[in-house]
Amino acid sequence: MGTRLAYTGRMHETAKKTVEQVAELTGKYPVEAFEFVRHGLGFAVEKVHGDTRDKSDQECHVSGQQLSWGLRDYAISRYGVCARAVLGHWRITKTGDFGRIVFAMVENRLMQKTDRDDVRDFDNVFDFADAFEPPARPVVKLRTVFEV
Repeated sequence: MGTRLAYTGRMHETAKKTVEQVAELTGKYPVEAFEFVRHGLGFAVEKVHGDTRDKSDQECHVSGQQLSWGLRDYAISRYGVCARAVLGHWRITKTGDFGRIVFAMVENRLMQKTDRDDVRDFDNVFDFADAFEPPARPVVKLRTVFEV
């Protein structure tokens, strides 16, 4: 069993920096990547825990693996077969990139974590080439509809 990671979709009122400032400080990923992860977190939490309106932050935690898969699903729901290309444009090419973005936001109090959380828990959750491969088209038997 892996280490349990925990994040919440709620931002602290004591946040010192904006998402734009954190993206600028980090330097590698554009602000769009941070916004994607921030919004994707809510998507992942809802997917894992359902309706969270009456749940505490602790009840809404997701693991790093759950978040990685949730971000994959969120990307596909938003960008379809272009999801991998969009993430690649933002320099997100592996699940470890999700972790680096999450922990940059954690360090700047835009997300929460538990003491057991570690950025390495995002490493190698899945392979992007496989995870974003579009489903195969069904094999269709060709038939003549009409002849000329």
